[in-house]
Amino acid sequence: MVTKTLTLSFDDPTAECPLPPDALGRISRADPETVSAMVCEIPEATRARLAVYLYGRSHTHELGIRIAATCDGAVLRRAAGLVGNTLYDLSRRPYAPPSYGSHRASGSRISLGGPRLDSRRA
Repeated sequence: MVTKTLTLSFDDPTAECPLPPDALGRISRADPETVSAMVCEIPEATRARLAVYLYGRSHTHELGIRIAATCDGAVLRRAAGLVGNTLYDLSRRPYAPPSYGSHRASGSRISLGGPRLDSRRA
């Protein structure tokens, strides 16, 4: 029995992706509302692997969750075990936009110019 191992290299960053690069590009550029319609023709097991692949990358994390929403929980579990379970749960929650980068700490400002000198002291 020959076991094929998938590796990610600098030469081919899509080596683990279950879709050809052109199909992946069309899906990643699509409007979020049309993604589920685009992937409905892809077999569910392949869709589940695609959801896991995309979820594992920070820039396609949300797209992976959207595609996981088109898959059955058992198929996601077969594709990725505990990660598949988590992905299934995340895909069934209401969408919450990411909060990173939008939080400001109590209105304080950061200055790169150094401390301000109080003109009254001089």
